[in-house]
Amino acid sequence: MFTGIITDIGEVVAVEEHGSARHLTIACVYPADSLPLGASVCHMGVCLTVTSLKEQGGRTLFTIDASGETLARTTLGDWQPGRRVNLERALRIGDELGGHIVTGHVDGVAAIVSREDRDGTAWFVFRAPRDLAKFIAEKGSVALDGTSLTVNSVTDDTFTVTMIPHTLAVTTWGEAKAGDWVNLEVDMMARYAARLADARAQGY
Repeated sequence: MFTGIITDIGEVVAVEEHGSARHLTIACVYPADSLPLGASVCHMGVCLTVTSLKEQGGRTLFTIDASGETLARTTLGDWQPGRRVNLERALRIGDELGGHIVTGHVDGVAAIVSREDRDGTAWFVFRAPRDLAKFIAEKGSVALDGTSLTVNSVTDDTFTVTMIPHTLAVTTWGEAKAGDWVNLEVDMMARYAARLADARAQGY
């Protein structure tokens, strides 16, 4: 589990193709002893397992493997060396839950329709896949590229989000622009509420 509060911006330093899967090396500033083998790390909203690590050049380098399913459902298939990625380590008992519960299981990919900057704050419009739009509600939570954000408004399959200067500075969102694709995870509570409503409507 994660909270959607980004704690580092990593860098993709190597990508290897293995059939339908990919093997990636990520550089970060997390201490190596804080990333044991098998640890779960959220990469742009995608939960992936640390398979090896070492310290090099003042940074920690660790490797992850992404299956064909992950590549098909997320933006990870487009990642190349030099790509900057939002990172978050798994939630520990006693940690502050500053965002909302994020599983790291991406539901789909959303498109940035537009971005407008006003006095250091960025106003984004996103388009969600039609089958996921019903789970996005005004003033509800959504995880975009691993970042916990509050939805301002919803119109059909589009929704708006405002990002403050701090968020733009400590994540990859400062670089985001119209036309980019982002990983989307809907709020788990919204998904369960919708499932319960469907079950009641069907007489379960």
